[in-house]
Amino acid sequence: MMAAFPARLSAPAHHAAIPVVPAGRLPGVTLRAQLLWSARLRVLWLIAGFALIALIALLRIVSLGLGGQAPQRTSLEEAMVPPRGEITDRNGAPLARAFPAYALWFEPSAMGDTGSPLVHSPEEVAAGLKKIFPDIDEARMARRLASGKPGYLRRRILPEEANRVFALGEIALEIPRESDRYYPQGTLAAHVLGYVVENKGGKIGMEEVLEERLSSRASRTDPVALSIDVRVQGALEDELRRGMLATNALGAAGIVLDVDTGEVMAMASLPEFDPNTAGAAGAPNVFNRATNGVYELGSTFKPLTVAAAIDAGVVRDLGRQWNAAPVPVGRRTIKDSHPLGPSLNAPQALVHSSNTVTARIADELGPEKLRRAMMDLGMDRRPFIELPGKGKPLWPKGAWSRVTNMTVGFGHGLAVTPLHLASAYAAMVNGGIWRPATLMKLAPADVPQGRRVFKESTSSKMRQMLRMISLYGTGRSANAPGYRIGGKTGSAEKAGAGGYNKTALVSSFAAAFPMDAPRYVVVVVVDEPKGTVASSFQRTAAFTSAPIVGKLVPRIGPMLGVQPDDTRDVDISDLRYLVDRSGGE
Repeated sequence: MMAAFPARLSAPAHHAAIPVVPAGRLPGVTLRAQLLWSARLRVLWLIAGFALIALIALLRIVSLGLGGQAPQRTSLEEAMVPPRGEITDRNGAPLARAFPAYALWFEPSAMGDTGSPLVHSPEEVAAGLKKIFPDIDEARMARRLASGKPGYLRRRILPEEANRVFALGEIALEIPRESDRYYPQGTLAAHVLGYVVENKGGKIGMEEVLEERLSSRASRTDPVALSIDVRVQGALEDELRRGMLATNALGAAGIVLDVDTGEVMAMASLPEFDPNTAGAAGAPNVFNRATNGVYELGSTFKPLTVAAAIDAGVVRDLGRQWNAAPVPVGRRTIKDSHPLGPSLNAPQALVHSSNTVTARIADELGPEKLRRAMMDLGMDRRPFIELPGKGKPLWPKGAWSRVTNMTVGFGHGLAVTPLHLASAYAAMVNGGIWRPATLMKLAPADVPQGRRVFKESTSSKMRQMLRMISLYGTGRSANAPGYRIGGKTGSAEKAGAGGYNKTALVSSFAAAFPMDAPRYVVVVVVDEPKGTVASSFQRTAAFTSAPIVGKLVPRIGPMLGVQPDDTRDVDISDLRYLVDRSGGE
């Protein structure tokens, strides 16, 4: 029986051997198919990972959108309009413009959790910022970061500085892009321009005056041209600064004025400030000495008094001799700084800067006529200019007494701004027409007609006498060859609570050029100059303010179209014989 079953115990002859399947491989699947399936599985996992990351980012964006402000819609037209209008000089050079800028903002909530807003310690972050911005106070910055209060850390940073801040890896240090007001000329003409405070508009200068025009959507696309010339402005500030530093003065002011239009070609007040760094807290040195400071300007008033006397017929003969002895008036006596002889004529009185003769001319003119002449020149009101800061003259109250009239005649007892003086001199030399000063560039049709304050013949005589002062008198240090400068010095003690301070002077020089056909007036005022080596140890205007004009005019003349010409000059032949000696202040 057993012999009948041997065939069932062995494999059938027609079946092959069963193959061994390796571990991890599906039976019946080829190696190629298995590898292809594994690759597809890996791709699916990779896609799923990216999808998860994208979903997380999308949720983050949605959360920030719900928690912040909705994006503002801006039309293309609005995007092309500058946020604030541009200010230029009369030739189109930019003085103030808006531009995209970066700021450094600290946002403690940027991390989105309750932990520290900084990756590193406040001290480490402050040290990193110190390397980028060397001027910051590192300890103060560390305290600021540790406080956890959001706010600006810096309002204006450069793109390369922004990149270095990003490299610190601190999410809480944000770099928002903003619109900023930029003054490409730096401190130049700062008192003319003023500055802008965010959300509050312009302050103190033409930024404030032109606020509506610069911010209005309808007009801010058109630049506003001022009357000043940046080249003349730069030269004026440079020479003023040199003169101020050379005499250790407290400050200085200067004006260059077009005598026929009233346009201010340059106006400076030193020390200056930087409008780029001014903000809500203000800035130092914003007081404008040219339009806001009132001073007794001394002997610069003497030509105005003589002009008023010529106009009124009090001085008919310029050769008439006037008593030059001290003048007793009440309890005081008016004297000259040094004896000038027993008598002087009017041209000599101006050339030698005689107080006594000018006082006698004013006395004969009378208080009412001199007072009226000063009022016609605008000396009783704030100066005519667009700027908001305009000083109120210290005008003698009521009817002028005899002593008030005589002292005003030689520049005491009445305090005005340098701009008052510049406008008065412009009227005295331009043929007798007073016009208000302006900081706006004027088209010929827009020049104001003005009002007559002196006869044309009087203006002609004054041009001759002012020229002689620069040739033979106290203004000799202002004479620049070829430019035919004429002008008058003035040195006055500063008034105080207890009277006049003999150690504190205001020195000034008022001039015009070229005197044969005057085009520009230049007024320079130096506040409390000291006697130094540069000024020959003198404090008076002949040694302090007049030399500034002498150096300034040759610099600005060609810029203003006035070339030196030694073959031309105002004709003084009919008066030259009256001035038979030179003198000094």
